[in-house]
Amino acid sequence: MLSRLHVVALCLGAFVNSVQAATGGSFVEAGHTKVSALLMFLGDNEGVYILDKAEGNAAQVAGHPAWGSRWDIATHNVDVMDVKSNSFCSSGMHLPNGSFVTFGGNDGITIGGKVGSQKNPDGTGHWDSIYQDFDGRKAIRILNPCSSNENFLSPKCTWYDEIEHLSMKRNRWYAAAEPLGDGTVVILGGFVSGGYINRWKPDRPNVDAITQAGLAENSYEYFPAKAKDAEVVDFLVKTSGLNSYAHTYLMPSGLMLVQANHSTMLWDHSLNKEYPLPDMPKGVIRVYPASGGVAMLPLTPENNYTPTLLFCGGSDMPDDNWGDYGGPNVDPWLFPASADCQRLTPEPADKTKPVAYEQDDDMIDRRTMGQFINLPDGTLLMINGGRNGTAGYADKTNDTPGPLMPFGPSLASDPVFTPAIYNPNAPRGSRWSNKGLAPSTIPRMYHSVAILLPDASVFVAGSNPNADVNMDVMYPTEYRSEIFYPPYFNAKVRPAPTGVPNRLSYGGPAFDITLSASSYTGAANAAAEKTKVVIMRGGVTTHAMNMGQRHMELATSFTVNKDGSITLHVAQPPPNPNLFQPGPAFLYVVVDGIPSNGTYLIVGSGNIGVQPTQPASVLPASVRLDSVSGAGDKTNSNSNANANAAGEEEKSNLPVIIGCIVGGVVVVGVLGALIAVCMKRRARSAARMPPSKEFGAGMAAGAGAVGGKPAVSGWTTHDDSSSVFVPLAKGGAGYADETGSSIHAPYKDDMGRGTNSFGSRSQVFGNDAYDPYSGQPPMAHAHGHEYATSTTQLNSYQQQGGYR
Repeated sequence: MLSRLHVVALCLGAFVNSVQAATGGSFVEAGHTKVSALLMFLGDNEGVYILDKAEGNAAQVAGHPAWGSRWDIATHNVDVMDVKSNSFCSSGMHLPNGSFVTFGGNDGITIGGKVGSQKNPDGTGHWDSIYQDFDGRKAIRILNPCSSNENFLSPKCTWYDEIEHLSMKRNRWYAAAEPLGDGTVVILGGFVSGGYINRWKPDRPNVDAITQAGLAENSYEYFPAKAKDAEVVDFLVKTSGLNSYAHTYLMPSGLMLVQANHSTMLWDHSLNKEYPLPDMPKGVIRVYPASGGVAMLPLTPENNYTPTLLFCGGSDMPDDNWGDYGGPNVDPWLFPASADCQRLTPEPADKTKPVAYEQDDDMIDRRTMGQFINLPDGTLLMINGGRNGTAGYADKTNDTPGPLMPFGPSLASDPVFTPAIYNPNAPRGSRWSNKGLAPSTIPRMYHSVAILLPDASVFVAGSNPNADVNMDVMYPTEYRSEIFYPPYFNAKVRPAPTGVPNRLSYGGPAFDITLSASSYTGAANAAAEKTKVVIMRGGVTTHAMNMGQRHMELATSFTVNKDGSITLHVAQPPPNPNLFQPGPAFLYVVVDGIPSNGTYLIVGSGNIGVQPTQPASVLPASVRLDSVSGAGDKTNSNSNANANAAGEEEKSNLPVIIGCIVGGVVVVGVLGALIAVCMKRRARSAARMPPSKEFGAGMAAGAGAVGGKPAVSGWTTHDDSSSVFVPLAKGGAGYADETGSSIHAPYKDDMGRGTNSFGSRSQVFGNDAYDPYSGQPPMAHAHGHEYATSTTQLNSYQQQGGYR
């Protein structure tokens, strides 16, 4: 049962939100995330979980800066969470029981992204005495999302991050993750220690193609682990450099579609056997750091649940321009991103047709770091990103010294503020539209994220192309979050289904869902014929990707009843777990393009292992009834309620809800003060952030600038002693949390800690449990920055805190 306080908060939150805005096509501010949202997932129907890299956030937990938090959907309140290892640029996935897991990250770092105070034998950071983050490159972190009637501080509800007990076989960050039909997760590729792209130049001496002198991890492994060692994947060697966060999608056959660099393959992971597919047309790179938007189109009965992938945006920079671990050979912000879109059906129903990329409509705006969100109505939202450049950040490039970097550390420019919607079923030439969509006011550049919420809106957060908290640059560390309301929020009536189950099987008996007459308008027959039931999984979002995101429409028939209600007869998912892997999902009922609130459920057995299957569901014939209409245009008092299997729980809180309604008059009296506070906060935000018109297209060094710096308010000149790797905020400005600390201020270690409060390495791990990563050469760090000319120089910059 929900606590009464939570229901009151939910009620007040819903009331305030309805007053603020729920207009289709609009953005509404949704509070502060306390940590900059770098990785994010919807844990359940109550909360969104957020991970940041280890950095100097003002928010504290367990005596150090926080880099984990939970955003409450009902109240928009944020609670920080303790995470032990550095989760920077990790990957993540759901598990069959509804838990979530993240893999890898960066080594232990300190202020400014420098190597932590305790070193590994190879010079990378093992742990830091100030930020107190452990080396996260082998980390496996598991979270069990908890509801509001549980203790969020209990071990059950917190991150399990114990690398000495649970870890990967290899160091990985920027690795891909994809679940199999039994719930096992394949972890593919990654950097060992970072850099701009995952390679050295081919003419560099003493570099082997497989490991790139120890900096590339071109292998794969499983979670839960299998007995065999991590094996090298030839495809990753072939796509050397541009193979970070490879795009991976499990196919109906059990093979996996993998796309990186220009190459594409179907891969039998069990045998490590590759089946090449055509190259990406036009030389467009979609993986990080080009960071194109990629998604699987909805799986439907009409397309026989045949997966088709959509690739949009990224970059077609020539190969030599990408450079290597040390950084790009060019200034990326001068290079326009791509607007190109391609479709690919890797396993077509007609096996006689060759597999080939199909040219699709170009996007309205070219984008790097643009992200696809599958919406319940079958369309896809494209959001975030910039028109020029790539992901990543740098304190200088090979061509431009730090003081002349026109956009601070960002390697991308010209944010795209207005989202766009893609309709996969529209005729060619008319699939993209941004009509009626308002722009955001917040640049969402590198390290931005977005996820579908249970009410079918989209939560948007993040943006931080900086090595540490930095509020003194054009694209600062961003804590503000927003909710985007797709156009279907303009509907006056939303479906209110009842009878939704909390678990689905693969095949087996169909089930019934009921729609009351108040859930729709017009003729019942027409509404029933335009009704779909879909299951959605938003996945784990990071770096313009949603790992594990899927949309499946379930087969349905219907019976129209005399009272105007509609009984939907709904098939279970097809008896092939590869189509929609086991784990958490939300079920939406969509009437003529208008979705209900989503109902949380589990698909499959809830366990890792071979999933039970039954014969495909058999549906009765549809039964129509003339002269019956919906009552939604007459009464829609509960059209926005999520009347589902949890209906009894809602009834138990009915007096509280009624109290909320009665108290609405009082709430209105308080709204004036709330609005005044909001307006004051917006004014502060506006003073901090340049208006969108100041982010001119194609802005570069010398463009409308004096001394190589663009004439843009919000850009702060730094002297030669300043570095992107030193937090530049002075503190005290911006949003303050409940402790009074400035949420925008960098962490300052006023205690002067210099010793390891956890004890020595042997005290923490024991003498035998610690893997020293022996035999590896000196390593680079993070996102490719000042260009290195030798391994010796690279190691020198590592010790100084460069290359992060």
